[in-house]
Amino acid sequence: MIIIVGLGNIGKEYENTYHNIGFMVVDSLAKRLSTSFLLSKDKCLQAKTFYNGQSLLLVKPTTYMNNSGEAVVLLKKKYKDARIIVAVDDIDLPAGKIRYRERGSGGTHNGLRSIVSYIGQDFERVKIGIGRDLSMDLADFVLSRIKDKDFYNKIVEEVCNLILEKICS
Repeated sequence: MIIIVGLGNIGKEYENTYHNIGFMVVDSLAKRLSTSFLLSKDKCLQAKTFYNGQSLLLVKPTTYMNNSGEAVVLLKKKYKDARIIVAVDDIDLPAGKIRYRERGSGGTHNGLRSIVSYIGQDFERVKIGIGRDLSMDLADFVLSRIKDKDFYNKIVEEVCNLILEKICS
């Protein structure tokens, strides 16, 4: 099984914000793979599907970004041999840049730090660059509405292609 976790914050007030790009990725994958999310006891929304003969579990933690590890550790315990891939925004990458890593630290991202604190560094991640608006407080920026939605929709589709065609094949 491959578990694809999109990081973000649950709730209407967080939709279409930079910090919810991970949610946008798994939402797009769910749409592409004709599945939908259901609330789980594992502190997340889950969508089960198959791709290329592999079982996929798409996940949106309901713990809010800074506590994402609470949901991921429950899934790791339940699906011990599963491969975990996390899709996440990254202020340290230029807007639109995509970076894949097989493992690593949480860096400056509180959601990744939370996951690392619960399960360690051995999970894959796809980081989506959002850059940073230096005229704004960091928290205000990541929680602000995406200004160029079309640009980021294209980037989300590129990330979905990367996940399905390169990582899950």
